[in-house]
Amino acid sequence: MIPWSDIFTTSWPKIAQILAVLAIFFGFYGIAFAAGARIKGKKQNFLALSLFLAPGVILAMTGLGIPAIQTFLESFKNADSSKWVGFANYTRAIQDPDIRAAFYNTTAWVVICPIVVTSLGLTLATMLNKMKREAFAKSLIFMPMAISFVGGSLIWNMMYQYEEPNMPQRGLIGQLMKSVGLPLQHLLLWHPWNNLFLMVVYVWGFTGFAMVILSAAIKGIPADIEEAAQLDGATGIRLFRTITVPMVKTTIIVVLTTAMVGTLKLFDVIHTMTGGNFKTDVLSNRMVDENFVYLNYGRGASLAVLIFLGVLPITYYNIRSLRAERKHH
Repeated sequence: MIPWSDIFTTSWPKIAQILAVLAIFFGFYGIAFAAGARIKGKKQNFLALSLFLAPGVILAMTGLGIPAIQTFLESFKNADSSKWVGFANYTRAIQDPDIRAAFYNTTAWVVICPIVVTSLGLTLATMLNKMKREAFAKSLIFMPMAISFVGGSLIWNMMYQYEEPNMPQRGLIGQLMKSVGLPLQHLLLWHPWNNLFLMVVYVWGFTGFAMVILSAAIKGIPADIEEAAQLDGATGIRLFRTITVPMVKTTIIVVLTTAMVGTLKLFDVIHTMTGGNFKTDVLSNRMVDENFVYLNYGRGASLAVLIFLGVLPITYYNIRSLRAERKHH
């Protein structure tokens, strides 16, 4: 049995840290409230707003801002961060054929997956709108979203499982190919189509999210607008093209850009199913490998910066579209 004195001695540094944080917290708010009692008018409102924002800003800087700055600085250092190497890591990223291949694969993911996800989500949301047992059908489609991409990758790994042609196929896809007389292929080794088979996992997992968001936007379309369009003879595809799509345009952009950002930081599907082998590597998986497999922290940080730079224009376009929509209304 461990003596109480030893437990107290071992835990004392942590207790001191907690007490220091509490002292700073209560001291900050104590001074602020004391000052607030003397300040009136607009300055008091500004002080109250600052009090509410301060913890969030501090936490954001601690968890996001400072690590981002540190990563940016690390990208200009060598493998063990012992000396500065300038833009050598970025130059190597451009010249390395493996990293270039990962960049091309990432570009394919960013272009193909968001378009397919948004198109499927919009189609399903329109088809299921106002149908009987709509909630049940949507819950089934949304269910993959409740599974992590690691779990989903394991499921699809079993579906893609390959056996020799003279043996029973344990994977669903292999059995279907054998049943219809198609030549059997190890789909995850079949370049370049293996990248498309990996994208299926992302589309399967993300379409439910797109459908739910777009369905909520479609339900927000005023009924009188649809009725007026129908009186003018707009039905079916024409109603969808002239009324539904323009009315939910902003939501479509949000879903599209969210899916793009998701593909840029995608790591778990690639790492779980192929490990980046067989020409399926992407920048996010390569970044993790550089950091934790090759222990080249400088090059890993440079790839992280490149991914961040890829996210920036997408986020900017998203914010700009939302602002334009607000001004329009």
